[in-house]
Amino acid sequence: MKLPKANNALQFVKEQFYTETRQAQKRFGLDPFAIIENGQLKLTKDDALDILSSIKTLQHTIDANLKKIRIEQLLMEVDKETGFTQCFTPSPGYHTKPKLFYKTLIAAIIALSTNLGVVSMANSTDGITVDMLRHVIDYYIREETLQTANARIVDCHHQLPLISVYGKGSISSSDGQRFGIAASSLISAYYPRYFGYYDKAVGIYTHVSDQYSVFNSKVISCSPREALYVLDGLLENNTILNITEHTTDTTGFTEHIFALCYLLGFYFMPRIRDLKDQQLYKLDAKDHMGDFNVLIRKTVNLTLIEEQWDQMVRVAASLKERLTAAHVIVQRLSQHSPSDRLAKAFTALGRIIKTQYILRYLTDSELRRRVQIQPNRGEYRHKLSRWIFFANQDEFQTGDYEEIMNKASCLSLVSNSVLYWNAPRIGNIIEAIRKQGTVVEDETIARISPLPFKHVIPNRTYFINT
Repeated sequence: MKLPKANNALQFVKEQFYTETRQAQKRFGLDPFAIIENGQLKLTKDDALDILSSIKTLQHTIDANLKKIRIEQLLMEVDKETGFTQCFTPSPGYHTKPKLFYKTLIAAIIALSTNLGVVSMANSTDGITVDMLRHVIDYYIREETLQTANARIVDCHHQLPLISVYGKGSISSSDGQRFGIAASSLISAYYPRYFGYYDKAVGIYTHVSDQYSVFNSKVISCSPREALYVLDGLLENNTILNITEHTTDTTGFTEHIFALCYLLGFYFMPRIRDLKDQQLYKLDAKDHMGDFNVLIRKTVNLTLIEEQWDQMVRVAASLKERLTAAHVIVQRLSQHSPSDRLAKAFTALGRIIKTQYILRYLTDSELRRRVQIQPNRGEYRHKLSRWIFFANQDEFQTGDYEEIMNKASCLSLVSNSVLYWNAPRIGNIIEAIRKQGTVVEDETIARISPLPFKHVIPNRTYFINT
């Protein structure tokens, strides 16, 4: 979306707001999801999606027919088709490739992604020593090479025939997953909800596409609101995926995120808990919003938006060019002083975009469906992460940020490898079912997960047959 210049900005924002809200007014009453009683918004039913028996049956059939495979064999088979290990180039100035490099590299990725560590991995792998693993990790496995390797798998997965059923790679969601941490770390924090009052944890915040692939991972503290990190993953996307829409849960949204996504060209559509309690806004106190009029009593400061428009566009441009980390900007806006007019302008713009979105969500069943489906995909991927990251009771043993980040990135790489390996085999199972005369609609396939994982064996002795 091309943004207008400052002198046209106010008119542009107003026209878009009135167009969106009028459409919502026309739709209201046609959809039984939301009603207004005694001046209060009420939701007549849960917006969660029903899971049909045909979906459950197909998922069970697929899960039961995927053959068992060891994690190292899976990684090597995926590498043969994608060549992701070629992305692990040595650090600048280092040119010597160590003995048994390929086997050691695969072992090192497994050691990090499963949380085994180099000592346990060496004890479980014939011919691989602790020194060999540390050598490869020190000189070949770093954030740059991990991101490139992960992008290679995501890009190859995007080209597989079955994957288009799930989406075009244009929608994503982001969510945090918490892991305990035994060592002292600057990013660790108490998280009583899941870890009690005595144990600390860190979060891994992942961005997952509508094709189930992870295109960004970031290790974060559990203390701040997750909304800080929503834009980082979207702007750091180095894959072929062209993300244009993004969803989060309630902890991932603020009015500043609505505004920044708008300026950056992303359609932000969070899944908001307690939706009926959200404050909505008009552009002018005299505006009549049809049935919604009783719900919308506050207005936004349009003059402030016009005054600060050029500055807001500059902030968005600096984010797009990666001149500043997005979470730094979002944190600054969220902690603004009462006199910060720029932060207030972002808030005002965010309130406009939020109001448009909520009114559409209340009246557009197709939008609600997309908003419900996508976060579920990210949550299912969390189950795979727990399956792979099994060692040491899935608790980080180190407090070093770089090592934790390498483990998180390797975990994403392995989960994407499982996704890639599953795709053609799930396609073969579905084709066999169809040949038996059973009708399997693409819509049904789109609702089953391509990430079954219990056929993947992540533990015990490695490289037995190699």
